Amino acid sequence: MVNNGWVEPASPAPASASSAPETGAEGTPAETDAPAPRLSRGQGRSPRDMALSLAVLIVPIALLLIFYRVVLSGDSPVTVDPAPALQSARQANAFPVVVPQGLGDDWHVSSATFGRRADGATLRIGYVDPDDDPVQLIESSVPAATLLPVELSKSAKPLSTFRAANGVWRAYSGRPGEKALILSDGTRTIIVLGATDQRNLEALAASLK
Repeated sequence: MVNNGWVEPASPAPASASSAPETGAEGTPAETDAPAPRLSRGQGRSPRDMALSLAVLIVPIALLLIFYRVVLSGDSPVTVDPAPALQSARQANAFPVVVPQGLGDDWHVSSATFGRRADGATLRIGYVDPDDDPVQLIESSVPAATLLPVELSKSAKPLSTFRAANGVWRAYSGRPGEKALILSDGTRTIIVLGATDQRNLEALAASLK
């Protein structure tokens, strides 16, 4: 053959196997990103499995609560030692100090303070009574005319009397929900005050010696 300068175009290279689309069994392109299989209803978590999972969480929590309440007495009120406040009140010698005698173990001291002002000195001891209600014992040399409106409110009124071995107490109304027992002898005023049952106030008042 004579070469007249004309070159035949090269034949196209055959498509490689990697660039050809994959075909299925019937010659159609195959799906490459198939959807994830779904669990049937029978393949999900059974109620028994869920109950076991909850038990794994609940049992340790229940054991911790039992340990906190039984061993550590977590539900018991915080008890405060009133001795420092009582000692300060006695050393001040502003009035005769009396303290409860013979109260049961279900009474707890929650606070105790002693302070002096220009018009007198005051000892305050807070209790939690057997009904878990707050009760306050106040012993003060502040004149009753000044003390009672502050502690009971200006609208407080006498209601009845309560006789105990240590004297005759007068029952007063207090702030909403509160009752009070008061014993005054001229040198001091004692107030037993709280939002609790009357019998608890009388038990604390009668125990003072």
